[in-house]
Amino acid sequence: MKPVAIQSRWAKEVSPQNALPEYPRPQLQRKDWQNLNGLWEYAITPAAAKTPVTFDGQILVPYPLESALSGVKKSLQPEQRLWYRRKINITPVSGERTLLHFGAVDWQTTVYLNDKEVGSHTGGYTAFTIDITNAMKPGENTLLLKVYDPSDRGIGPHGKQVLNPADIYYTPSSGIWQTVWLENVPADYISGITVTPDIDKGMVNITVDAPQGYTVAAVAFKAGTEAGKVNGNSGTKLQLKVPDAAWWSPASPFLYDLSVTLLKGNKVIDKVTSYFGMRKISISKDEKGVDRIFLNNKPYFNLGTLDQGFWPDGLYTAPTDEALSFDIKVIKAMGFNTIRKHIKVEPARWYFWADKLGILVWQDMVSPNHSLPEGAKAAFEQQCKETLAQLRNHPSITTWVLFNEKWGQFDQQRLTEWIKRSDPSRLVNGHSGEYLYVNDKLRSPSPNAYVSADLTDVHSYPNPMNAIRMAGKAQVLGEFGGIGVFIPDHQWNMSSAWGYILEKPAALKSKYAIMNQHLQLLQRQGLSASIYTQPFDVEGEQNGLLTYDRQVVKIPFNEIRKIHAPLNPDMGTLPAVAVQDADLTEPAAIYSALLQEYIDGKREPDFLRKLAMMAVQAGDKEGAAMAGDDYFALMKPPYSDDDLRYVMQVTGSTHDTGFSIIRNNMEAIDKAMGARQAAVKMMNLIYQDLIAPAVPDGGANPDWSAIYANVQAYGAPGDEIFLRAKTIYLLNKQDKAGFKPVAKEYLDKYGQFVKLSEKKKIEAFMN
Repeated sequence: MKPVAIQSRWAKEVSPQNALPEYPRPQLQRKDWQNLNGLWEYAITPAAAKTPVTFDGQILVPYPLESALSGVKKSLQPEQRLWYRRKINITPVSGERTLLHFGAVDWQTTVYLNDKEVGSHTGGYTAFTIDITNAMKPGENTLLLKVYDPSDRGIGPHGKQVLNPADIYYTPSSGIWQTVWLENVPADYISGITVTPDIDKGMVNITVDAPQGYTVAAVAFKAGTEAGKVNGNSGTKLQLKVPDAAWWSPASPFLYDLSVTLLKGNKVIDKVTSYFGMRKISISKDEKGVDRIFLNNKPYFNLGTLDQGFWPDGLYTAPTDEALSFDIKVIKAMGFNTIRKHIKVEPARWYFWADKLGILVWQDMVSPNHSLPEGAKAAFEQQCKETLAQLRNHPSITTWVLFNEKWGQFDQQRLTEWIKRSDPSRLVNGHSGEYLYVNDKLRSPSPNAYVSADLTDVHSYPNPMNAIRMAGKAQVLGEFGGIGVFIPDHQWNMSSAWGYILEKPAALKSKYAIMNQHLQLLQRQGLSASIYTQPFDVEGEQNGLLTYDRQVVKIPFNEIRKIHAPLNPDMGTLPAVAVQDADLTEPAAIYSALLQEYIDGKREPDFLRKLAMMAVQAGDKEGAAMAGDDYFALMKPPYSDDDLRYVMQVTGSTHDTGFSIIRNNMEAIDKAMGARQAAVKMMNLIYQDLIAPAVPDGGANPDWSAIYANVQAYGAPGDEIFLRAKTIYLLNKQDKAGFKPVAKEYLDKYGQFVKLSEKKKIEAFMN
């Protein structure tokens, strides 16, 4: 494992011998399978390079390239390709097929076996399968993958992953990030099943995907005892009666086991095991005639939280299966009954744990590239189609969320109606947060925001609001809160404590309680659901109820459950989880104590680093610079990756000692942190110190020659930020004559780094 600022307790349990060894697909399970997680070879090459002969080293699959747990922790750029290679031993069985399964590979994957291309897949969030039977040989085989992942510079859905992470956007997860495995199946086999419960009729509808001409037998089991069975033809809807069914809910998440057998006469051809839950989600009127969300034919307030699914050590990939389930357990232990899975599709086992532990899931579609470059719409729709098919059988999923705010929104009515036709058994939230309030100010609402959807949804930061009332739709609060509270020694980036509002640890409980009391008032006015941002800190965002490493809960469990109880009175049996309560000491007091130790002569390197970071958050710039300079004096080149990350975190001015370290180590910083991290940091500081003071507002008339004289000493970063600032200034002034030559020079030199939407705006004004 590579060094990382903080890590979860499960990271130390990971090894090449036990990298996520669990069966990866609980709803379609066979006994004959082989896990391919473990050490593979990897190489990063230019896009046009041929298949590498030599590789850069080893990577631990399935942890993404950029993660500490991968053992690599390098970024992948759009102009590069990532290669994987490993040997696999196969013993072919006459009359059987061998399937190669990938849980997810981000983003575009080409697969080779023994130098023969056997398949490909585009899309970073969904599983795919390749039949490798015709390319394999007895004994040792060579498996090779080629991966292209441009992250936010590509046309595909990328979620919160960006090449330059900050604030609400995070580090990318390139390449393999879910389990890879082999499975032997008969020549004709069950490729999938669709299970849809109908509690009103006391049955479950089952369709078995298998070749025509076979019969299937489906048997349901309740606690090991047969609870119902049905026989019929493959590819047709079967109705399996479940008398006196136990209904699934968060308070009582009962699951039936399911056995499905493919038959030719009396001969068993194939057999899989699965499970299902009997539950119903709907919009109905309560006793006062208000449209609300109903669970199992009763009003049910969806008390939820916004879960991003990131880990400090594994990024998109949880270290272990226990860690994966922990997130759901701890959310339930806080007294929530709903998770909005935010712009990410998790591994199948996450949804298995949601089903088993009992939590409602609002599943976001992974939003398209926000600027909608050519091809982005088709890529988004294909990813949505695969997501619906892959997650269809999970009882925990009650709501599909199509779009988030205005992120790549298009053809909303058509796509909402398409999802409803594809899966009429669930609710569709066509647009979460089209009405977005920040500090009571409404940002650009659109007409027909909720057309064809089951819900009207508002986002309101920080304080809760109700959505508008529309006939036949339930009112929901799709996001609110975002209270930022930083916990020393449990931060990914100690120079940042982003949140919609910032509070000290001691003030969080009362602030959160008041918000939830307002939810009670809104519930009486028709509100059916609320989603709090968020359960865990994520990188620069420190607005979680727990720290990013899952070590500290900021409001004790018994206290937060009391806060939630009025809206979630029937919590059922709650899981036991081990975390520590937050230290409510005033953060500035902690810093003050450290500063006194410094005054008294303490100078150990780790102490100086902590002091500098605490000073940044306490607002003591002089103290941060003083401690940082003392630490920099102890550093000796060549600098470690960890040292360079620290310099990037605490350097706040062009006058700081760290600025010259960044300037002299740009290549090493980019290698450690990702392309252009050093340049962007320098540009931001140059703008802050040397350009912004000369352009205080849009009415200013800056002396651009004098500004350039000040910034040209900083080379390309100074030149780029100068041209960028001047281009934007002249664009805002609508000074076309002055704009054209500056904008042309800016795009000619640095156009490859300009966002597509911004480039289009610049080019439109030039023309």
